[in-house]
Amino acid sequence: MTESLTRARPVQHPDARPDEIMTIAASRLLEDGKVLFAGIGQPLVAAAIAKRRQAPNLTVLLEGGMIGIELQAGELPASTNEVRAAIGAQMLTTATDIFLMAQRGFFDYGFIGVAQVDQYGNVNTSVVGDPAKPAVRLPGPGGANDIASMCNEVVVVTPHEPRRFVERVDFITSPGFLTGTTSRRDSGLLYGGPRWVVTDLALLDFAPDSRRMRVRALQAGVTLDQVRAATGFELLVHDQLDELPPVDDAELALLRHLVDGEETQA
Repeated sequence: MTESLTRARPVQHPDARPDEIMTIAASRLLEDGKVLFAGIGQPLVAAAIAKRRQAPNLTVLLEGGMIGIELQAGELPASTNEVRAAIGAQMLTTATDIFLMAQRGFFDYGFIGVAQVDQYGNVNTSVVGDPAKPAVRLPGPGGANDIASMCNEVVVVTPHEPRRFVERVDFITSPGFLTGTTSRRDSGLLYGGPRWVVTDLALLDFAPDSRRMRVRALQAGVTLDQVRAATGFELLVHDQLDELPPVDDAELALLRHLVDGEETQA
């Protein structure tokens, strides 16, 4: 997954956009034989890349009740409730059944996006500013609270910028490790929690004792100072700080083929 910083530092693919870098980095985290509760957009693209590369037996399911879907290039659904979301599905059930399975611990991964995320992995997608009189109203959780509460591992995918990485979120839409240490478990959430935060600058995880966010690896060509400058709180740094390999031609060609449906030379 990573390259040691003691080696010559690679340069990021010159044609890869920030959103493409994040999606490909997230796809590399997905292991074969696992179950992914995916959202629309980047999570689905990441899942499709993983299934065509290192994880052909990854089971992808959607909130709308589709289990074991096979995504078609150029036909990615815009909603979990449209017909394209059911292509190749092994089973069609209901949202209620999906969340019951999540409660029983059947899902290895859950992907969520954020408007804000704090040092303990709490996510805000509800309001910006005072919740009683917000400056901005956001779309809300959808199924993200359930994903964050019940999936065995949560992967957060977001651009890395100070307005998103805040010391304390304005509203906890989806719980991370709350106030750190044992507070998540003490609240009744006995398993799960955020495992990875994937950005265009870095791969981050959470220290096992404090549950504070820390830098685990840098994207190719990015410095630790750049990551710190884009974060609104003090980050911990893993003892073995690694560097992610750059996006390669084949990965980028596959991503664009999946999104656009056009054949692209790798």
